[in-house]
Amino acid sequence: MQDDASSLVSVIVPIYNAGKFLRQCLDSICGQTHKELEIILIDDGCTDNSPAIIDEYAARDPRVKAIHKENGGYGAGCNRGIDIATGKWISIIEPDDYIDAEMYQDMLDFASKSSSQIDIIKCPWTEVCNWDDPTKTETRPCLLASRLASRNKPFTLSDEPMLITMHPSIWSALYRRDFLNEKGIRFIEYPGAGWADNPFLVETMCQASSILYLNNCYYNYRVDLPGSTHNHKTPELVTRPFDRWVTMLEVIKRLGITDERILAAHYQKGFSYAFGAEIDDGKDNPLVIENEKRIFSMMDPTIVERMCEVPIGRIRRYCELMGRPMPRHTQLNRGAYLLGSAMYTVHSFGIGRTAVLTMRHCYITARDKIST
Repeated sequence: MQDDASSLVSVIVPIYNAGKFLRQCLDSICGQTHKELEIILIDDGCTDNSPAIIDEYAARDPRVKAIHKENGGYGAGCNRGIDIATGKWISIIEPDDYIDAEMYQDMLDFASKSSSQIDIIKCPWTEVCNWDDPTKTETRPCLLASRLASRNKPFTLSDEPMLITMHPSIWSALYRRDFLNEKGIRFIEYPGAGWADNPFLVETMCQASSILYLNNCYYNYRVDLPGSTHNHKTPELVTRPFDRWVTMLEVIKRLGITDERILAAHYQKGFSYAFGAEIDDGKDNPLVIENEKRIFSMMDPTIVERMCEVPIGRIRRYCELMGRPMPRHTQLNRGAYLLGSAMYTVHSFGIGRTAVLTMRHCYITARDKIST
């Protein structure tokens, strides 16, 4: 809509002991070229210097609202922000990340060119790697940036189901506040971080009737440090990815979604979670095996057999645990998929990004072979 370029954006920052990065985060928000902001800072029972920083920014910028509350977790903090927000658009920023100055203005300008009412404006993001060592820190566009071209005509998840196969990345998006309220969409209030972003991703993407995608990276996301997720100390941490996958599947079923492409996209997410658990906690870990069997048993095998998006090593693991034979023509279908994907990327982005995508696939394939 034409008024989107000047719309008020409610920026919600759920904060728990993020003092080390918080100033960079808040400076990047306050310094946006789009000035119509309502910046809601949720102090979720911080025990470091974050509350003082929050009050400092609230005192010097009238757009900043400081909310201090008892610890309730990431989801509860986000919900508190959504409930008190007054902007047309909702943005969620994590306090250890930061955003480019043009993020909101570019996204709103993009939306203003559409005559339709938009529910979600989505973008890719930049991954900030090895951020604990300035001599090794590097940035790179996320994989989505090489897989999906900008789409200025509204679409739904059925058109681009890959949006739920990538990192949840709920922070590299704007959500129309009335859309969230009309659909009753809120975060599940798990303790701590709790991976609450995963169900929220599926709730929003599955219920949105109009999505725009702008293929520019504005959000700078600090990825997990190498090895930081290895050898989880409790069973709950080992099973959490599987539990969230099941919750997302329950959302999909509750919404009555039967589109095979969406189901396959969710299955692909499950394969990624399973492989991540094997890397983090061991392929032979009984708890990992038990939970892999749990989610694999919830997948329609006829869909899995046609999923050429999934690396062959992961399909082999599925077949071994489920006692099923390897699907016929698996390698041929996988090769055809990769060729088609490469041709799409060349057409959309040129040879350079195609080379990046190819190198990433080779890395994943080699990693899979090492783990098997």
